[in-house]
Amino acid sequence: MPESPSRSRLFVDVLLYAGARLLLIALLTGVIYGGGRLFGIHEFPVMIALLFAIVLGLPLGIWLFAPLRRRATAGIAAFDEQRRTDREQLQARLRGDKDA
Repeated sequence: MPESPSRSRLFVDVLLYAGARLLLIALLTGVIYGGGRLFGIHEFPVMIALLFAIVLGLPLGIWLFAPLRRRATAGIAAFDEQRRTDREQLQARLRGDKDA
């Protein structure tokens, strides 16, 4: 089955949203770690900075990347609807319905 443009677009949208969220976590980790060193905490573990960045980045990413999230969600919904329609048509053909 050839890949439709909407399917490839869905993949790009989801990848962009996930990448943006990961980039935000990396940026926040750097800011938190750098801020700790700037305030004189030279033994500040990177793992602690990463955990704080994840906690801060989860709600911040939802708010900052809302357009990307909405576009990815709309693509997923359209893809799911197409799958549902295809499945219903296949089941109708398997039952022997002539209208399918």
